Parts: sequence; structure tokens; C-alpha cells
Amino acid sequence: MAMLLQQTTHGVQAPPPPVIIDWWFLTAEGVAYATAVIAVLILTVYLLRLFFSSGNKAKYDFITVHEVRHLFIASVFLVVSFMFFYNREINTRFTLLGMSARVFVTISTGVVLVMIIQAFLKFYYPFFIERRLNKLRFKPRISPKTGKPMKLLSEEEEDSYLDEGMQAEENVFSVDYDVWRDEETGFIQIEKYSGHLHALRCPECNYQTLKLVKEEIITEPTETYEGTLMKHYQCSYCGHKAKKSVVLRRRQVKAEG
Repeated sequence: MAMLLQQTTHGVQAPPPPVIIDWWFLTAEGVAYATAVIAVLILTVYLLRLFFSSGNKAKYDFITVHEVRHLFIASVFLVVSFMFFYNREINTRFTLLGMSARVFVTISTGVVLVMIIQAFLKFYYPFFIERRLNKLRFKPRISPKTGKPMKLLSEEEEDSYLDEGMQAEENVFSVDYDVWRDEETGFIQIEKYSGHLHALRCPECNYQTLKLVKEEIITEPTETYEGTLMKHYQCSYCGHKAKKSVVLRRRQVKAEG
């Protein structure tokens, strides 16, 4: 009976006992610091792996595949850290109902923050990442033979160094090859890039979310005539659709003998 009177006074719920308050403070603060450290470790490991990637092509591929995912995961841990750190302090004025309301508001805020971060990484961040990728892709390669910068060949010049299969990949499967040549020794370095992994700027919403969804050959190329390829694009944000006609190179005449 005395315990019941101690817990409730005139129908008002009693605050949590001091031992619970102390336990919650230590637990919430520990979780907050731990999740913050995990976020920092994720970013640190990513940056170290990027730093030790050998060559601009390797860095390009690593950023393309891993950067957005690592940033999102680290951001989620930081949001969780904020949620626990903000709610670590409670005192005798808090009731169970008050704490429940505060936790609900904090979780709702955290979910909104995660959604905002996800939208930013999906719709805005590609503008920044594409600039870095272009710098890595078109930065002059150094020849292992002479130690001097090599020349990036044009689309017409590179054809003589790409076999028929490579040219077909470029035309049909949205694969792009860069050919670098050492002018002194003739050394050739060929790099392959997957064009379908990168989105274009949508003319309707201006976000970089216009992606290739389908390709169809309208006219097959022959040894005499060029062909036509139709590329179909769709924006993952506003749903805008677009088409682009691409000329396919004539097939190479196979040398006899």
C-alpha cells in the first residue's frame, strides 16, 4: 500500500527512480558516442581505401560503386547518435508519458533527417561527384615506358585500337572505352567505363536523374551503311521520358588471308 502511494499521487504518474535515470544517461550517452565513432570509422576506412587505390581509373571505379553508399550509412549512424545524445538526460520531472512523447518526436525527426539525406545523395550529390569523376577520367595518364603524359585519342582515332567486339559494346551496351597512347613509344592503355551507371541531367526537373532504361537497334549496320540505335531514357525523380538516336559505325571489313 505504501509503495502504491509512493508511485502515484492524486492520479499523477510518478517519475522514474534515480537509479533508472542514471542507467539511462550512461547507456544513451554510450550508444551516442559509439554510433558517432562508427560513422567516423566508416568514412575513414572509405577515404583510406580510396587514397590507396592505384591509379585514376581504380579511384574512378571505387567512387562510382562505393561513395554514395558509404556516405548514407555513415549519415544514418550520425542521426542515431544525435537521437540518443539528445535524449540522454532525463530528470525527476519527466513522466513515462512525457518520455514516450519525447522519444516519438525524436524518432520521427530522425526518420525525416534520413529521408532528407537520402534525397540529397540521390538527386543533388551526383552533380558534385560527376565533376570529380570527370577530373579522374580525363586527367592525363602517365606512360610506364617514358614517365611522360599520354594522349587521349578521339573517337575516330581510337577505333583502330578497339576490336569489333569493343566497338559493338560502345555502340550497343552503353560501354565507353578511353584509349591513351604514348606518342614516343606507341604504348597503348585502354580503359573501360560503364556508361549506364551514370545519370544525365533531366530537362524537366533539372536533377541528374535521367537514366538509360532501354536500347533498341532501328537499323542494323552493315559494311557499307551505318546503323541507327535508339536510346530510351527515364527520369527516376519526375518520370520524364526521352529518346536519343545514335549512329552505329559501319562494320569493319575483315581482311582475307
